[in-house]
Amino acid sequence: MTLLDILPSLGQAAPPRFDHAIWPATTHSDEEGRLCVGDVPLADVADEFGTPAYIIDETDFRRRARRYRQALRGVEVVYAGKSLLTTAVARWVREEGLGIDVCSAGELFVALAGGMDPARIVMHGNAKSPAELREAVRVGVGRIVLDSCMEIAYLAGLARRRQPVLVRVTPNFSGMQDIHGHRAVTTGISDQKFGFSLEGNHAADTVKRVLAHPILDLVGLHCHIGSQVTDPALYGEAIRRMIAAMADIRAQHGVILTELNIGGGHAIPYVAGDREINLDELAAIIEHALDEACAIEHFPRPTIVVEPGRAISGRAGVTLYRVCSVKTQPGGRTFVAVDGGMSDNPRVSLYGAQYTIALANRRSLESKQRFTIADRHCEAGDEIARDIELPADLHPGDLLAVACTGAYHHSMASNYNMVGRPPVVAVKDGQARQLVRRETIADLLARDCG
Repeated sequence: MTLLDILPSLGQAAPPRFDHAIWPATTHSDEEGRLCVGDVPLADVADEFGTPAYIIDETDFRRRARRYRQALRGVEVVYAGKSLLTTAVARWVREEGLGIDVCSAGELFVALAGGMDPARIVMHGNAKSPAELREAVRVGVGRIVLDSCMEIAYLAGLARRRQPVLVRVTPNFSGMQDIHGHRAVTTGISDQKFGFSLEGNHAADTVKRVLAHPILDLVGLHCHIGSQVTDPALYGEAIRRMIAAMADIRAQHGVILTELNIGGGHAIPYVAGDREINLDELAAIIEHALDEACAIEHFPRPTIVVEPGRAISGRAGVTLYRVCSVKTQPGGRTFVAVDGGMSDNPRVSLYGAQYTIALANRRSLESKQRFTIADRHCEAGDEIARDIELPADLHPGDLLAVACTGAYHHSMASNYNMVGRPPVVAVKDGQARQLVRRETIADLLARDCG
């Protein structure tokens, strides 16, 4: 029996240990104070699979996929596989009734191996090779998003039957409301590598090129305005601009496009105070903007497609690290070195990302102290977090859990310093199972032809 059992009113006053806006839905502490996800103590996962390890809460992932379908009724939801993709994840996506988008032959074949119907796959990418396009055509991918004039030529020569395609267009958000995204993930402006600008007839000329090839079936337009977008009104503005562009295509070419893919980029919180996108507000804005824009242009309502990735997988993921050492520099910071780093989480170095971190193997009653969580790689800037508060009695052997690592961690991992990539472990209903095994030294040597 705990003090909370004796005096339950204390629970109302005490803040929760884990914020479920940030941690997986099933996160809780057991009687020993250990962090549990999917009713599995993460200390047990560390004992069985080692550290670092990516842990994925299957229940959380499925709930968020289901929530998208429930909130955005009448909208086709296509999961962005680049955020996190394994054959098991592809199966979860299929079973929850979502499509999937892929950006390479590797992602394509993982999705197919997970049982995804190729007709529900969207092929993306700004530099698709002829070989990748050939495979997409061969397996019957439902939509291919064209991003360059060369892709149009390649695909027209490779297709053996009429291939549905979309043209990626940049809605030119420069000068509008600030999307508040990092420069590296801002995609709704003209001055970046993706798509064709609405300015200067670039998109119009591209549409003309596509229509010149009868084997390419132009069904719609695609756009993406950026990542970590918190304001759903921006998607309404994108819809208005894109419907106007579709009306122009009808006027110039007599073609009525039936599909508008407005991409993803929906924000999730990584630390306390971060905003996230409200799906109910997004649904209302999509409906209103579509009604308004189609009425103004006298244009028939197209099917709207959204492509959430991080918003489904991000909070389902936790990365587990073992503390290797604790070291205080004279007059400086206290560094906690862990057994992972930028090879399994490059987002801090790339984007200055921030994270919520918790002691996972025990509950400490010690006061909090500020630490910098330093990583194992040979880079001074290889850190997970600076000046975060953790119990002052943190010591080697402890386990640290980093929240919101289900998106763009496994998928962006590398072999820097010849470190093998971590396993991916799914947890659900008290059971842990390995989805992707840990990469070994033998795996690294197997590719070395020297």
